Amino acid sequence: MIRLESVSKSYRGRPALADISFVVEKGEFVFLTGPSGAGKSTLLRLLYRAELPDAGRVVVAGQDLARLSRRQVADLRRRLGVVFQDFKLLRRRTVGENLTFVLDLLGLPEREQQRRAYLALRQVGLQHRLGALPEELSGGEQQRVAVARALVLQPDVVLADEPTGNLDPERSRELMEYFREAHYRGTTVVVATHDVSLITSYPARTLVLERGRLVRDGWGLP
Repeated sequence: MIRLESVSKSYRGRPALADISFVVEKGEFVFLTGPSGAGKSTLLRLLYRAELPDAGRVVVAGQDLARLSRRQVADLRRRLGVVFQDFKLLRRRTVGENLTFVLDLLGLPEREQQRRAYLALRQVGLQHRLGALPEELSGGEQQRVAVARALVLQPDVVLADEPTGNLDPERSRELMEYFREAHYRGTTVVVATHDVSLITSYPARTLVLERGRLVRDGWGLP
């Protein structure tokens, strides 16, 4: 489902990723961890094709991302659910509209959009905030809306960048259960986090980055 081959990326001459190679099979659950500045967010940006590598190949769902046309990139992103570190909610749209907006891109009937949006929000305990604007929500609530928006697509791949960063331990555990449920349904899940407690509580394959290099690929933490 995901393959990186000798991938490197630099910004203004400073390496963010250096010679990264790994494969994530369809339906795997993988943690991506390492200290701040290790390259986790950069790697995720490559996976949803917000950026291209300076060297090497990034392949997602059998497609070399460097060779995709603009239309093919849009089609690929409809198969991805992305939880951004800064949420990226549409500020002038309600919570419900933030979810139906992405569903509309799939061409679903309006009634089906509303049904899926409600069910996804109920899954994260926010169905009562359907008509609220993002600015009326707490940081933790905005994070949960971002997760619901990613999962409402029923995507092939979920990419999450520090998804529990604004949540207390109880909500963090609940959020991880949502990702685990998606994984049990066959979705490939990649969660970038520096929260060691998450990785120890939910043992899974763990990729460890340090200064842009992959230093460990194994089960859990050493």
